[in-house]
Amino acid sequence: MSHNFRPYQQDQLFLMPPSLDEWVRDDSLARFLSDVVDALDDSGKLADFYARYRADGWGRAAYHPVMMVKVLLYGYSVGVRSSRKIAAALENDVGFRYLAANQRPDFRTISDFRKEHLAELEALFTESVRLCQEAGLAKLGRVAVDGRKVKGNAALESNRTREAIQKEVASILAEAEQLDKEEDARYGAETRGDELPEELRDRKGRLKRLREAQARLDAEAAEARTTQEAKLEARAAEERATGKKKRGRKPKPPEAMVKADSKANTTDPDSRIMKSRKGWVQGYNGQAMVDCDSQVIVAQALVQDENDLRQLGPMLDHCVKQAGQHPRECLADAGYWSEENAALQTDQTELFISTRKDWKRRKALRASGPPRGRIPNALTLTERMERKLCTKRGQEIYKQRGSSVEPVFGQMHERDLNEFLLRGAKKAAAEWSIFCATHNLLKLWRSGCHLIAGRGALQAA
Repeated sequence: MSHNFRPYQQDQLFLMPPSLDEWVRDDSLARFLSDVVDALDDSGKLADFYARYRADGWGRAAYHPVMMVKVLLYGYSVGVRSSRKIAAALENDVGFRYLAANQRPDFRTISDFRKEHLAELEALFTESVRLCQEAGLAKLGRVAVDGRKVKGNAALESNRTREAIQKEVASILAEAEQLDKEEDARYGAETRGDELPEELRDRKGRLKRLREAQARLDAEAAEARTTQEAKLEARAAEERATGKKKRGRKPKPPEAMVKADSKANTTDPDSRIMKSRKGWVQGYNGQAMVDCDSQVIVAQALVQDENDLRQLGPMLDHCVKQAGQHPRECLADAGYWSEENAALQTDQTELFISTRKDWKRRKALRASGPPRGRIPNALTLTERMERKLCTKRGQEIYKQRGSSVEPVFGQMHERDLNEFLLRGAKKAAAEWSIFCATHNLLKLWRSGCHLIAGRGALQAA
């Protein structure tokens, strides 16, 4: 009696369909992203990607930018971001092979394309918002804003004080000077000799980063001195105007405001030490404004501030620039609270900003219950905001904050978008924009809109 197995022959021909179009299902993410990028290309939205290439047909043929954009977007969507891993996936993964039409750019080509087209890739976020708006997923009736600390391509251990940086710079320069003397003795003063040894070539780049870190510390020290001098001058002017010595502690002299133990990172000087829920990280603060109904990101930015206090105004501006309109209501946690931020409320946008930690707000609400009656005229902005959030309407609206913006960051975590691959504020900002753009495209794909619209509707959008 023989076993009833399916045929298994590794040398069988045409294990894959002969047509690339048959490799993936009609409702697959790879096909959806391919249709979206083709639609953007047909409408001229990818024109900037072509600007770096010669139009006269001369030179070595380059990989098509449309193909490269598809591959990168798909990689970020499925959590494959490393150029080496993408290059490997172009051989082993059907989705990648379909998008690349069986072409196999190496990891260096992929890496260079990403670095050379940072601004163009960053602009894709705005297009993702536009597509979601046309599909009815981002109406901007109610949005929530929050920040996420994302690790940079640098380690906490790479932070140095100004004194340590100066010593390391002096050490590298002394070593380079000693090497120059040895080479002069070996080859002669006018003879170039061989290339620098690998260890010194690495140190040349390290010296550049050290000087950038030192420049950042110097700039921060100068800013601290200027700020303190302004405080002292304002106090002195007030005393001259009143003819009386002002009460209270006198501000410290400018030199005392410069911290001797302040640090800068020698791997990525633009990054900052930030506290996250899981401890301290060396990285950046990713801001996202999310539509509460669909969890579509309608505005985004990457900043170097360790907290969210100064980000509400800029994020409201980004929403107008990136989504094209003001939100009707905006929710934010206590990290955004200040009376200056509360004053940003306009007839177009009503603000709901928690004045204290959420658990403290809930505790106070349980103790006192919702307020009743008219709002007293003498209340401060803080008291007015607290009162509004304690009303039944305020409670109903504000509770959507935690169920809208925080899950978005959780979904990024699930795609392993927890660390930037590129160094520097501009490059990291472009990567954060890709994080947000692919999040929106995944929302659009999962919503089923592409099944209804189809490729033709996407091209016409």
